[in-house]
Amino acid sequence: MTRTHLPGIIAMAAIVVASNILVQFLYGNWLTWGAFTYPLAFLVTDIMNRVYGTAAARRVVLAGFIVGIICSLIGTQIIGEFGPLVTLRIAIASGLAFFIAQMLDIGIFSIFRKGIWWKAPLVSTLVSSTVDTVIFFSVAFSGALSFVHPATDVAWAAEVLPVLGVGPLAPLWVSLAVADWSVKLGLALIALIPFRIITARLKVRQIDNI
Repeated sequence: MTRTHLPGIIAMAAIVVASNILVQFLYGNWLTWGAFTYPLAFLVTDIMNRVYGTAAARRVVLAGFIVGIICSLIGTQIIGEFGPLVTLRIAIASGLAFFIAQMLDIGIFSIFRKGIWWKAPLVSTLVSSTVDTVIFFSVAFSGALSFVHPATDVAWAAEVLPVLGVGPLAPLWVSLAVADWSVKLGLALIALIPFRIITARLKVRQIDNI
């Protein structure tokens, strides 16, 4: 690890910590505030990938993964009104989703690296954030995957309701997943602006340091 990678590691760690805290607070019926900070992790990964390469991006992801595990372990020890703030099943789902999706993001980004500037970050983020959503919500709440941690009671997530209050009937966790996924897609588009600005400045800085 070099000193140039440290800001990326710090940024990723800050996003993971903030998301783990903000996920405890609801925003409307289907989202938590963490849904608005967590997608920034893909932005950090893509910036590191573009400027410093895949090895640096993987180091940043690994740092975020370790911080996420620590946050989850702390959360399992804090008892809230309805039990631990983080159940073991949610901790497993969170870790799997983060690691797999971020590594997928790095791989897809590398495939499109030589194309037009926006294609790599946009395609990699759209695909990987979709995978992230599917893995997390299915592992954390789907009745079909209750074997992940049978002791975790997720019966509340199985309540059948119209999707987002207006769509076809589905378990509650499906509405939560769709809302979360929608935010990720929206932020993937918005993030192209800071991606372009930050990568351009970092590349100029690299040239100046040569």
